[in-house]
Amino acid sequence: MSDPLGKVLSAEHAAVYAYGVIGGKTDGALRSKATAGFDAHRARRDRLRALIVQRGGTPPEPGPTYALPFEVKNQSDAVRLAALIEERVVTAYLELAADKDASLRRLAAQAMQEGATRAYGWQPTVDAFPGMPAEMTSGSPPVKTEPTPVPAVPQ
Repeated sequence: MSDPLGKVLSAEHAAVYAYGVIGGKTDGALRSKATAGFDAHRARRDRLRALIVQRGGTPPEPGPTYALPFEVKNQSDAVRLAALIEERVVTAYLELAADKDASLRRLAAQAMQEGATRAYGWQPTVDAFPGMPAEMTSGSPPVKTEPTPVPAVPQ
């Protein structure tokens, strides 16, 4: 088993658990969104499990329970947890996105895109990438009408 595969499977196990809590604290449209997130992570978990077995590995089993980062008392907490869980799952896929196997990179990229989309659906905010100014995260990025010159590389 590839270590990055085990890491993302463990992250998916934790996400499935968290979405059970999220679903229990939501109702209406938010419960439907929680159910969709639960189903997506469960399907991804099952796919990863099968992939690890297919590659001759032993997939990590889920824990009986997981420590949540904060107590989920109400629907607002559930929304915050859902966004955080998605961000953490996306982060877990980063190492797999750099794997030498193109099919694993593709799987990671798709999972990261789906997770980022779900996170944004829960809390429509975008954190600045490292090195990017924070003001770019609120509203549209500035539009440049002229290309930025690229400095010459010394030889």
